[in-house]
Amino acid sequence: MTFASALQGVHHVAYRCRDTKETVEFYQNALGMNFMLAISEDRVPSTKEEDPYMHVFLDAGNGNVLAFFEIPNSPPMGRDLNTPAWVQHLAFKVENMDSLIKAKAHLESLGLDVVGPTNHELFQSIYFNDPNGHRIELAANTSTPEMLQRLNQLAPQMLADWTASKRTVHHAAWLHEKEFSQ
Repeated sequence: MTFASALQGVHHVAYRCRDTKETVEFYQNALGMNFMLAISEDRVPSTKEEDPYMHVFLDAGNGNVLAFFEIPNSPPMGRDLNTPAWVQHLAFKVENMDSLIKAKAHLESLGLDVVGPTNHELFQSIYFNDPNGHRIELAANTSTPEMLQRLNQLAPQMLADWTASKRTVHHAAWLHEKEFSQ
């Protein structure tokens, strides 16, 4: 058994938030997540540093958990200014395109600016920001098994070519050029 085969999925993903109550309410109202639990301590268990915090956990569905830390004694939140804002994001899967369109209408009814749907050929997505500035994506899969199989076969060569050149590789250009025949 390799280590990878021992993995059973993601336990939780944690982000920082500015205001715990505002963040919990946003995820409850915007995405229907259930607030599962909260932990607050004066010391960080792993490092033993004194740094009071509130750590909350939300049910993102299917055993997936989204967590946030509010750490009031740290400098204000920021982001890596050397990374474009569109790069770092959290994507949630929705059932289908109908669910995606309904989610967009719901989010817009809450006054959120929503981009999309954006067609990625394998899936379509909408994008918006939470109150902390974290970019959130909702995605509805639209791929076929054949598309995914072809992309899986191309992946090792694409990685090798990218690593060698650090230039765009076009092995999967068919995906956006609609050259894939089904």
